Amino acid sequence: MEVIESSLPDVLIIKPNVFGDERGYFVESYHHTRYQQAGIPGPFVQDNLSLSKQSTLRGLHLQHPHGQGKLVSVLQGEVFDVAVDVRPGSPHFGQWVGITLSAQNKHQLYIPAGFAHGFCVTSDEALFTYKCSELYHPESEISLLWNDSDIGIVWPSEQPQLSEKDRQALPLNQIDQKRLPRYETK
Repeated sequence: MEVIESSLPDVLIIKPNVFGDERGYFVESYHHTRYQQAGIPGPFVQDNLSLSKQSTLRGLHLQHPHGQGKLVSVLQGEVFDVAVDVRPGSPHFGQWVGITLSAQNKHQLYIPAGFAHGFCVTSDEALFTYKCSELYHPESEISLLWNDSDIGIVWPSEQPQLSEKDRQALPLNQIDQKRLPRYETK
């Protein structure tokens, strides 16, 4: 596998090895020891799967406390996947990175705890999977406004399909910084 650093430290792009022939292909989608050696700490304690239609935007979400590191990929279709650094004190606070994940490219993205995460479906539909390093705690969830002008994410859809929760999310500058995870130097 190949691991590539994104423009945000600790957000990693993973290109797994794909072994294919006329019958199809094989991909090792996770191997604890190899991923840990590549800087993806785990352990992962919950797996999630979502099916979404074109132009569905899910996010931007995070948990604090009970921060979740996420290893995400697409099993069917294609999405534009985004991570935003929301750790006060971080030199990258409010910055984002986005990549295309698809069943075709088989890439993965690792988003550490302390980053908001979201994706927008660019194909007819997408089957999206993610491993989480912490269980879901609804009382700890924070939703960040998907089109926060201070962050400036360039989404592939100007009028995405949103949940009510995501429509009512706040811009980053209106979220009490005491609710956000702190940046810690290594």
